[in-house]
Amino acid sequence: MIPGTPKPGRVNDVIGAVTRHIRHKDLMPGDRLPSEAALSKELSVSRPVVREALRSLAAMRIIELNTGRRATVAQIDHGPLSLLLEHGLNTEQINVQQIYDVRRTIEGRIVALAALRRTDEEAEAILGHARAMRGAEADPPRIMEHDLAFHAAIARASRNPVFALIVGAFEGITRQTWAIGWRSRVSEDARQTMLDTHLAMAEAIEAGDPVEAARLMALHFDESTRALLDAGLA
Repeated sequence: MIPGTPKPGRVNDVIGAVTRHIRHKDLMPGDRLPSEAALSKELSVSRPVVREALRSLAAMRIIELNTGRRATVAQIDHGPLSLLLEHGLNTEQINVQQIYDVRRTIEGRIVALAALRRTDEEAEAILGHARAMRGAEADPPRIMEHDLAFHAAIARASRNPVFALIVGAFEGITRQTWAIGWRSRVSEDARQTMLDTHLAMAEAIEAGDPVEAARLMALHFDESTRALLDAGLA
C-alpha cells in the first residue's frame, strides 16, 4: 500500500453503495449523484475514500466526473472493454486469432440483423463506406478508416446497442493489426477480393438478404484470419 492511499475494502464499499444508489433511484445518464461531502457523511467514510471510489467508477465509465460540479451518471461506451481486450492481447492472455474467431461469430449475427433492420439511410451509408474503400486502393490508412466505419455502421444498423459496444471495443486491436493484414495480401487479386467482399456484403444488406450477408461476413473473417496467420500473427 502507498502511504495515504485509501484501503481497497472501504473504496469497494463506496463503489457498491454508489452503484446501488444509481439503481434504486432509477438514475439515467446525465443525472447527478450526491456530493462527495454527502456521500462521506452518509457512508461514514473519509472524503479521500469517496474520491477514490468515484475515480474508479469514472474509469469504468459508470459515472462522469465534472470539475467543479457533482458527478453524473455516464452514458456507456466501449472504452473499458476495449482496454481490457488490448491488455489481454498485449500480455499474451489472448491472441489475435481468438479475437477474430469471436468477431466472426458475433459479426455474422450482427450483419444478418442489419440486413433485416437497417433503414434506407443506413444501407446507403454502409454502401458508401464500401465504395470508398474501393476508391482508396492507393491509400491504405484511408481504407482502414472506412473499414472501421463500415463495421461500426453495420453494428448500429443491427438495432442492438450491445453489439455496437462490442464492435467498438474491437477497434483498438483492429488498428494494431489492420496494416499487417493488408501488407500480407501481397497480390493485387487478394486485396481486390477483400474490397469486393465488403461491397458485396453492403449490397446484401441493402437487398435485405441476411443469409448472404452472414455468409460474406464469415468469408471476410476467414480470409482476414488467413492473412494474419500468413503474416505470423497467431
